[in-house]
Amino acid sequence: MRAVVSFFYRHFSRLLTTPASLVGKGGQKLTRMEIGDLGECIACAYLKARGCKVLYRNYRGPKGGEVDIVARSGKTLAFVEVKTRTRRGYGRPLDAVDVAKQELIERGANSWLRLLGSRDIPWRFDVVEVILAEDHIPDVNLVLDAF
Repeated sequence: MRAVVSFFYRHFSRLLTTPASLVGKGGQKLTRMEIGDLGECIACAYLKARGCKVLYRNYRGPKGGEVDIVARSGKTLAFVEVKTRTRRGYGRPLDAVDVAKQELIERGANSWLRLLGSRDIPWRFDVVEVILAEDHIPDVNLVLDAF
């Protein structure tokens, strides 16, 4: 069943196959927050197309920490940071995941693992890079074990 879902996401997901529009319904440019939200939606569709199960979006730990996407890839839990850019001139999106951001994600991941009551499952930190250029199909790259 997972292979069928993966096939449909890969080939028919509007988010992955339709050129991006960075203009909202009112004709104004999308805000940074809206672009980030769109990037996260695209990242979720991409992860599903690769056979992952998205468990949660925008997890915030009670004592700080945040994770954009918590997903399961086989038996491995993935804590995924999504970085979205509207052009390539700013460098690679992965470069924006600095030490401070990694610590924030790690706090969120530790909080999630405490909720599970065990750290005895395989887990990793991934980054999904999304490039959204007007009228171009989104360019998505998954960096496994990014840090």
